[in-house]
Amino acid sequence: MPLDKNYPPLGASLPPQSRQMVSFADGDTISIVQPIRMLSCDTPEKEGFAGAAAIAQPKLDRCRTRLEGGFFPDIPNETKDYLIERLDGDAAARHLHAAHGASGRFQMLMDERLTKPDGTRRRVAVMPGGDLIDTYGRLLAYFAPYYANSASDPLPPIGDPRRHTLNLNMISEGWAAFFPLYPAIGKPVDFNLALNGAEAAWLEQRGPWVEAGPLLLLGYEYRLCIKLSQAATAAVGMEAFSRHCVDMRTDQLHNQFGFWQVPPPYRLWIWNDDVEEAVEKLNLNV
Repeated sequence: MPLDKNYPPLGASLPPQSRQMVSFADGDTISIVQPIRMLSCDTPEKEGFAGAAAIAQPKLDRCRTRLEGGFFPDIPNETKDYLIERLDGDAAARHLHAAHGASGRFQMLMDERLTKPDGTRRRVAVMPGGDLIDTYGRLLAYFAPYYANSASDPLPPIGDPRRHTLNLNMISEGWAAFFPLYPAIGKPVDFNLALNGAEAAWLEQRGPWVEAGPLLLLGYEYRLCIKLSQAATAAVGMEAFSRHCVDMRTDQLHNQFGFWQVPPPYRLWIWNDDVEEAVEKLNLNV
């Protein structure tokens, strides 16, 4: 008689993802090409998401018209006002310009930080954190230059900027919005470095804010507005508000429409389905 066990599953179960296999070592070890999402980072979207400015701007204009015209009656007026203020006629061009600035700066950082004194390329240290794989099949991780910790390639001491992750570089320079999404928030030491870097970038208006100012649509705000412009019905549009927001200055929980009350560096995001668990584990104020 065949066995039939019913052990409870542990961890998230995700649909299969397509990956290129590079090689295999033996009967139980393979090498694949695996995309990595930089943990807690969110840069502006490039043209691949919603098109060039000439295509994306009409979508943002439609979002604004819908917000002003009452297409979404369940979105609070304060949330509408926050988004409408950022949806002027240059919103798409401003966002795309910031996206290319972020890509350019990231390339410069990799060239600067991954090039050894002798001109050879340093390997990358990958440090997974939180939930290992997101819903898109990407590995969630910090990454930084890899040091062999040998006599010829010593590991810099703790606190040395050479040990900073590229995640932290992008956040502290303002090119990536700090985007911690519970439960994939990493270790406290890395989290707090990013939080303080994000705060400094916001207060000093670094990176894209130098040109765009504080009304720049952040990556997740841009995606939200595009989704609202394309929603077939108001109910479908409401599905875009899929996360609650915590003000990390006070640990106050806001619902999925209340993020506008929290300045960008202090936003901790929680999937709607994870709120009850997060309130208990993080001791949030509700």
